[in-house]
Amino acid sequence: MRTPLPTARPAPSRAPRRDLYAAGAAVLLVTAAVLVGRHIQESRHTLFVNWPPLLASWDPHPGPGTPAAVAVAITVVAYGPALAVRLPWRTLLPLAWATATAWTFSLALVDGWQRGIAGRLTTRHEYLQVIDRFDDIPGTLRDFTHHILLDSPDHWPAHVAGHPPAAPLTFVLLDRVGLGGGGWAGVWCITIGATACVAVLVAVRALADETLARRAAPFLVLAPAAVWMGTSADAYFAAVAAWAVALLVLAVTGRSLWAAGGSGLLFGLTCYLSYGLTLVAVIAAAVLLLGRDGIRRRPVLLVPLLAGLAVVPTAFTLAGFDWWEAYRLLVTRYYQGAGGVRPYGYWVWANLACTVLITGLATVAGLRRSVSALLVRDRLGTPEARLALLVCAALLALLVADVSGMSKAETERIWLPFAAWLLPACAFLPAPRAWLTTQAALALLLNHLLLTGW
Repeated sequence: MRTPLPTARPAPSRAPRRDLYAAGAAVLLVTAAVLVGRHIQESRHTLFVNWPPLLASWDPHPGPGTPAAVAVAITVVAYGPALAVRLPWRTLLPLAWATATAWTFSLALVDGWQRGIAGRLTTRHEYLQVIDRFDDIPGTLRDFTHHILLDSPDHWPAHVAGHPPAAPLTFVLLDRVGLGGGGWAGVWCITIGATACVAVLVAVRALADETLARRAAPFLVLAPAAVWMGTSADAYFAAVAAWAVALLVLAVTGRSLWAAGGSGLLFGLTCYLSYGLTLVAVIAAAVLLLGRDGIRRRPVLLVPLLAGLAVVPTAFTLAGFDWWEAYRLLVTRYYQGAGGVRPYGYWVWANLACTVLITGLATVAGLRRSVSALLVRDRLGTPEARLALLVCAALLALLVADVSGMSKAETERIWLPFAAWLLPACAFLPAPRAWLTTQAALALLLNHLLLTGW
């Protein structure tokens, strides 16, 4: 009688090991960016950052926000994944926003109220420096392009010159309603910016499924990007862009005319907050591709979408502001300053190291899984593949911004609107508490060892 061959055991999945390989490669990338960047800065002084690849200075320090930041981190790591699964959806969303707000505020307050929040938007490069120059808003908009170049009379500060006028105008209007000064501006950016995580959750649930959205929730709340969300106007920009995409998702999946109109309106505003955020159109294209059935069934959705999209550009154009001329002048201004000196050969890959620092090692591992999900043919059309396509579209938009050469340095702040859409890739990861711990530890280390600025 023949002895039966032993039954072969299934080979253990290699995916977790590959996740670690991806994370390890990201660590090497960041290490190389630090070491090469320090050499370039010390020998040539062409990077214009004190702690490459970040615009930051080495300054180990605790602060008033330290206990709260540690408490939020421990709470989310310990209870976040379980609560995200169990809580009713309508409870999860406001709780996610409140926790993200607490996380961002506590990290900002590590530097103290004045240095961490109230003083951030009042420096010589920032928007609050020009509030008085908007006494006559229509006149200022007509004259806006005449002050972009460095050699123009009374040229705009760097961040004002580098953005369309909807950015400074936001803070002008806050001042007009009695919320003037750096404190209110900082609170605005943090509280509005924290809603970006809610917008992404809404979009992922509608476009993929609720399970993936719930798995992504703790990672969106505890993102290392919060170090730069507080306090930066780019946090506010990120939220506007995120809600533009989320409403587009609701429009194509729920065939809502109101959502389509709101999405168009916010997309138009996004383009007048930051020139670079026109690349959010790449993410929008992925949404339209995934939601093409909804558009086929109700093509009239395109009418309010395009009508809403035209509102902000039409208003600014009628007021005398020429977006295209301003962008052309901005490119010249960019190369008049540090952008013309910073070496493209370093920043084109060091920017990606900055992205690792704002999204964390968990996101790197999640992106690896996202790409894998798109390459498996029998999974096309599944919720996992739909989420993977959305995430990869955000990655593509970020890479286009990178190769353009118009984002050399400070991308830890400038790319916050794209980073928000990379974080849902963490929904693919097993052992969420372990990965969440790496996210929290990275944010706490960055905020306590470095003094970030812009």
